[in-house]
This record gives sequence, C-alpha cells and structure tokens, in this order.
Amino acid sequence: MKIGIPKELKDHEYRVGMTPAGVMALIEAGHDVFVETQAGTGSSFEDSEYTEVGATILPDADAVWQTADMVIKVKEPIAAEYHRMRADQLLFTYLHLAPLPQLTAELCQRQVTGVAYETITDRRGALPLLTPMSEVAGRMSVLAGATYLQRAHGGRGILLSGVPGVLPADVVIIGGGIVGINAAKIALGMGARVTVIERSAERMRYLDDVFHGTVDTLASNRHNLESVLQYADVVIGAVLIPGRSAPKVLTRDMLGKMKRGSVVVDVAVDQGGCFETTHATTHSDPIYEVDGVVHYCVANMPGAVPRTSTLALTNATLPYALALANKGFEAAVRDDPGLWEGVNTYAGKITYEAVADSQELPYQDLKGLL
Repeated sequence: MKIGIPKELKDHEYRVGMTPAGVMALIEAGHDVFVETQAGTGSSFEDSEYTEVGATILPDADAVWQTADMVIKVKEPIAAEYHRMRADQLLFTYLHLAPLPQLTAELCQRQVTGVAYETITDRRGALPLLTPMSEVAGRMSVLAGATYLQRAHGGRGILLSGVPGVLPADVVIIGGGIVGINAAKIALGMGARVTVIERSAERMRYLDDVFHGTVDTLASNRHNLESVLQYADVVIGAVLIPGRSAPKVLTRDMLGKMKRGSVVVDVAVDQGGCFETTHATTHSDPIYEVDGVVHYCVANMPGAVPRTSTLALTNATLPYALALANKGFEAAVRDDPGLWEGVNTYAGKITYEAVADSQELPYQDLKGLL
C-alpha cells in the first residue's frame, strides 16, 4: 500500500502523523511511505531521518495526497485540504466530526473512508488512540490554568500552590476519565486543592482509592457544580461522550457564580466543548473573557508539545495502521471489532451513529455497505 504523511496545517500544530520508527515498521512490512518535506520538523524529526528508514520525501502536500492510498494525519483536514481528498482514499486521523458538519459533508461527497482515532475501541471498550492525547491534554490543562491565573494574563493573580500562610488555589475538574485523572495528578503535584465532579459512583470510588483521599469527589449534578464554582479558581472541562458533541455542563448563568479572574479550560473543545460559552481558540490567540472569567479553549493543546505527543500517538496508532495496510481496509475492520468502530464515513455515508445523531443526518450501518 502507498501511505502518505502530509504536514499538519492547523494553527501551531507541530505534531506529525508518524515517527521515523513507525515509518520504518510500515516499510519493513512491504509498504511505500511518502512524507511531505518538513512534515516532522515541528516534532524535531528531520527529513533525513525519514529517508534513512526508506521513506520518499515529496515536495508538497498535493503530491502526498495524490500518491497515497492511505493518508495518516494527526488532526482533521481543514478547508484548505478538502480539495486534496479523493474517492476511495483511506484517511486515518482524529476526525471529531460531531461539531464539524462541513467536514462530514466533504468526506461523504468525496466518498472518503474516514477512520477516526477517537472512536476506535479495545476489548475493554476503552479508547486506546484517544488515551495518549487525553493524557497530554489533561496534564497540560493544569499548566494552562496556572499560567492564566497570573495577573499579567488576565487572571486573579494566584499561585496554584500557595505559600506557607497562604491557601493554595482550588481546581475543579468536571469529569473523572483519562483527562480528569491526569489533570488531577498535575494539580495535586503543584500543590492545589482538587475536586473532581463525576457522575459514576464506581469511578469516584476508584479516584478516592488511587489518590488515597487527597482528591475530593462530588456527584455530578447542578447543585454540586454551582456550589464548587463559587470558590473555584480553575475549572477544567473533561467530559467525553465518544463520537457525540460534548454536553454543556457549565452554562452561561453559572459563570456568574465564579470569581472574576478565575480560569476555565475546556479540554472537550474538539467535540464542541462542555461549556456553553466555549468557542475554539488557537495557540496564537488562546484565551478570551466572558463575564470576567478567562476561557482557554485551544482545540489542539497537545500540538504545543509535539515531540512528546507524536511519540505517544505513534505508539498507539501504529498497530492499527499496520493492520489497515497489511490486510486492506475491509479485512482489517472485519477482523477487529474495535477498528470497525473507528469507521465514521464510508462510500458517501455516515457510518458512526453518534456523529449522525449529533448532526441530525441519516446513519448507515457499515454492515450494509461492505
């Protein structure tokens, strides 16, 4: 199979779809890999590292897309890339289609087979390709909160850890999944007081066990959320419903209960955000203010630490990329029910029910198309 790895185009997106080590594995399996020149530079992988393992460097993105049977990316295609997609091409990347009707329409119109990292499941029903970037984003969310609490950035002027004689900041995390648990680790490590809002009693027991009672847990309901917002300095939105738009758990009227200069970080922004006041921002212009509350809603947070992120992502995606390349699309998804769950578009149809529901569009079971 001919596999293409283009350079990412999103604002300050420095990750790349595959490391040289991953490319070597694909080539050793008998495939041809074509990498856009300088695609890996942002992650500190030079063109020479790709050529040394047998990849072909192409001069531009057009050449990569035109050559490739399967395109491996990190982020969903943006408008400038739509014209490069073609029928029967396999696109393997994060798609996050629920809040992106235009991209969904383009994938269907162009009959692109869209396999989304974020909806692939493993035998336990977990999301193995979403996990590494959730770990990165969860840890980064606390660093972002700590930065924008500084007065120079519009915050209240609070040091997350406090100092002897001065109380630390209060960090509230909405959602106790992968993002939430990683955010809690860093917030605790920086000396903050941490509360996790979680709807699952089993998950709250787990959090209480792993953190030995150092994290407060509260059942997710409006009353509890409004109570903690009154004293929160940083609120981190870490809510996920696979494939669907994130629920709006923090409404505009709730912001009025927060202190001026407090900070909210919406890690769910890729899925439309879990705050009513969320709109996606970029690393170039990361924050805005609503009702005196600083909002950090960067849609590609892990892109700021691309070396770490690309290495972690390739560790997770490579086995699936090899399966798709070695077996071909149909055989690969038939052999792996979890990979089957990753197919969001095929033959001009939406094949992931949560995406179709979020956009109120027809859903087509993949079984009826293969």
